[in-house]
Amino acid sequence: RTFMFSSPTILAVTPEACKQVLMDDEGFVTGWPKATVTLIGPKSFVNMPYDDHRRIRKLTAAPINGFDALTTYLAFIDQTVVATLRRWSSPESGEVEFLTELRRMTFKIIVQIFMSGADDATMEALERSYTDLNYGMRAMAINLPGFAYHRALRARRKLVSVLQGVLDGRRAAAAKGFTRSGVMDMMDRLIEAEDERGRRLADDEIIDVLIMYLNAGHESSGHITMWATVFLQENPDIFATAKAEQEEIMRSIPATQKGLTLRDFKKMRFLSQVIDETLRCVNISFVSFRQATRDIYVNGYLIPKGWKVQLWYRSVHMDDQVYPDPKMFNPSRWEGPPPKAGTFLPFGLGARLCPGNDLAKLEISVFLHHFLLGYKLTRTNPKCRVRYLPHPRPVDNCLAT
Repeated sequence: RTFMFSSPTILAVTPEACKQVLMDDEGFVTGWPKATVTLIGPKSFVNMPYDDHRRIRKLTAAPINGFDALTTYLAFIDQTVVATLRRWSSPESGEVEFLTELRRMTFKIIVQIFMSGADDATMEALERSYTDLNYGMRAMAINLPGFAYHRALRARRKLVSVLQGVLDGRRAAAAKGFTRSGVMDMMDRLIEAEDERGRRLADDEIIDVLIMYLNAGHESSGHITMWATVFLQENPDIFATAKAEQEEIMRSIPATQKGLTLRDFKKMRFLSQVIDETLRCVNISFVSFRQATRDIYVNGYLIPKGWKVQLWYRSVHMDDQVYPDPKMFNPSRWEGPPPKAGTFLPFGLGARLCPGNDLAKLEISVFLHHFLLGYKLTRTNPKCRVRYLPHPRPVDNCLAT
């Protein structure tokens, strides 16, 4: 029991407690801090009532999950990764901030999926603003110059302005009878979506959903890709096993096939274990927030109505009763049956499970596949400090050659 973000709060630190809270949509609603709700958007998933969340999630999850959806994006992801690695490895590149460049790469991918056809100026404007936005999301909501929240509010206003401009352009083109070529992207789907009463989403609803997805879709993927690469480089035996698997996959690909397919992705069993172990060790989303709708018992402990619950995923993932020697990077621990519900929570659990988890793992796998087969990361400051907010990262953003 504690008092955090101006609210009486209970910390849930065991798999059983986290599972109960996450699976009980009647007893608990979202309870994110004011800064997060304001910055991501009051009409995004972080603040959306259950029925609205279910409707918008159904609309937005299908285009980024499942065999057909992932097949649609795989070629673009593969081409983007290959081109990016070639650019980084050129003699002209010199030292690069590996994390910064990965975030740019994953941002390019997610923008293509959600707002295909966005020009470079639009992408650069969005990317710059997201950096400031993220630093403010877990800060105290102090709107004074010099504070992270103040800078983040300014960044949100820029994001809203850019997205509103794109949205206005889409609506104006549709009014004139112009149709866009190619597959519908997420913005198209949100514009055309109707509920059972024929009501369409307002612009502020569409913008909040886009801000949420664009942020989640590049931040977590970029950071996990960086840490997975670092862990592989630091563990030569694991690197060798992962590389051998990718070489075997390459030998099985027909000469007539261009690029990777989802069948190849499904064969990356050890690489999937590497990614899961990275997710467990790094804990990009280390905490989630709920609020009790009534007096409710969790593991025999009474949580009063209106109290917040913080779900500490990091505590679960570092529990030595669940994961022996939890600080060791050991992908082999994922061999065998899947983990019990509540013991592995990188994407949450229940009705509010992250809808983009399959897409994220696909992006990370494609990058690591190509990296293992032809590249090496040499860090400039391998012992540099790690900063944990808003996400764990080396303070030099993994400066490397």
